[in-house]
Amino acid sequence: MSDVILLSGNIQFKITLDPSVWIFDDRKIEFDKAFDETNEQPEEEDENNYTKKMSEQWEKERAYGVNYPPVNESVKRLEKEKILTGTYVMPFAPFVEHAEPDEDAKNVEIVLKDGTSTTYPLSKVKDALLLFAKDGKPLKDDGPVHLYFRDGSNRNDPIKNIAKFIFK
Repeated sequence: MSDVILLSGNIQFKITLDPSVWIFDDRKIEFDKAFDETNEQPEEEDENNYTKKMSEQWEKERAYGVNYPPVNESVKRLEKEKILTGTYVMPFAPFVEHAEPDEDAKNVEIVLKDGTSTTYPLSKVKDALLLFAKDGKPLKDDGPVHLYFRDGSNRNDPIKNIAKFIFK
């Protein structure tokens, strides 16, 4: 159970996080791009990207039928290699939203594996990033995740050895 993280306390739904499966999650962000302000795309731009992708798909199916030529294997291999060697973070906000903190929950106590803990405002923790893979490998020694605040204030000294988050 040391590779999972518990969310408990003043929340509607207790959640257990397993960072070992996040490598396949589309929400992951490359660590080098995580603190880049341009990483955030406006919602309108997302809709335009979706429309463009759907248009391209329509054109392929119109020209070649449903069984259009497969994607170039070298592109697939490059993407797989990138995933297996990359350093990634996961936004913490979706997990906090799914846990549904109570209205009176204003803080989050971060409990480490050694039993020590530190409390931070919920707003700061909710916007945090969780490093779960470094050079394509899970964080075994001081993981399963490292917590980085979105503002980069602890970029050189992240919170490590996290066991659970208690909402208060």
